Amino acid sequence: MTIALKAARIFDGKSDRIETDGVVLIEGEEIAACGPGRRIPAGAERIDLGDVTLCPGFIDAHTHLTVGVKSYNEFFIDRFRQHVAEKAYQAAVNARLTLAAGFTTVRDVGCLYPASFIDVSLRNAIARGLLPGPRMLVAINLLGATGGHSDRNAGLHFRATGRESDYTDGIADSPADLRKAVRFNVKYGADVIKFCASGGVMSLADEVDTPQLTLEEMTAVVDEAHRLRKRVAVHCHGDSAARDAVEAGVDSIEHGTFLHDQTLEAMKAGGVYLVPTLLVQHQLGRGLDRLPPELAVKARHAMEAAPGMVRRALAVGVKIALGTDSGVCRHGINAREMGLLVNAGMSPLAALRSATSVNAELLGLAGKIGTLEAGKRADIVAVPGDPGEDIRATEKVVFVMKDGKVAMNADR
Repeated sequence: MTIALKAARIFDGKSDRIETDGVVLIEGEEIAACGPGRRIPAGAERIDLGDVTLCPGFIDAHTHLTVGVKSYNEFFIDRFRQHVAEKAYQAAVNARLTLAAGFTTVRDVGCLYPASFIDVSLRNAIARGLLPGPRMLVAINLLGATGGHSDRNAGLHFRATGRESDYTDGIADSPADLRKAVRFNVKYGADVIKFCASGGVMSLADEVDTPQLTLEEMTAVVDEAHRLRKRVAVHCHGDSAARDAVEAGVDSIEHGTFLHDQTLEAMKAGGVYLVPTLLVQHQLGRGLDRLPPELAVKARHAMEAAPGMVRRALAVGVKIALGTDSGVCRHGINAREMGLLVNAGMSPLAALRSATSVNAELLGLAGKIGTLEAGKRADIVAVPGDPGEDIRATEKVVFVMKDGKVAMNADR
């Protein structure tokens, strides 16, 4: 059975314009044909969506589906009170919300509950059709240094959780042990490796921009991950740490809040993507009074610096990919990142490309998703009106198809 989607407009994910009279033909799980004004064959199941724009399924390159948004104190306490199964049920809800928002693929860059493997289990359950949710690439543990941003024991008293963090939690302090941590993650199902090069906003025991790994340690992580054919994302706010991460050969810099122009130039030269996660800083800025004071100070500095950094990255020509840090901010509002990118100087269609074809390239999935083309997976969303005129239309998704199956249709 051929399914024919018809709409007033179509955006293929890679062009610099939106075409009128959009048609996409789907056979099974793949796109059979698409384009403006294409003839719909007799006998096809026709879904006429009206005054909307058809787009490729959106992709978020920075999520934490295993975390539900709560106050900082609630999150902290729930680490100790909630069973793994309860956290997994919440993760399933988060996945459903993300798919309904039009995000058919995510790169989930750290479970935040070390060695729980909730992200691996969620990915597998979605892939088997047991749960609705986006296609997932998962990172399992965040790798990093003792006392750093990824050390869940940092800021607590000695043995508060019964033992010190080790490589099974992603914590290591030498090139050899970091290689072991990479191998551990890959052994248990990681699709991507994520490490923390600098401090972070939401960690108690560090400054947001201080380096936390040496160049030799970063190089060991990247070398081991690439040897195992896994791409590497690096949490990094600080410029010094980012320079080392770029030299080490990472694939993307996450956040990048305080990057200098020289580092941005190095990223462009090395083909390193920037995932600025403006949404999480925007959301944290609305609740600074609910954060511990030391975190509120860091959040305020990051929030003030990030938009200017993105404007400079655009001027330099760095490849910018869409990521939200959902989990630290609310799930299901992922598309707001596009509006924030536009506010920082990106054109609406460039923002759409960052959420589609650019992210597909970053994730290594450009042959399967990210554009509306024959042979690609039938991941398709529809948004009202023309997002090229109003990017916030992407926040009002009315139709979602993933792998040729309708996941949401607001008209039915």
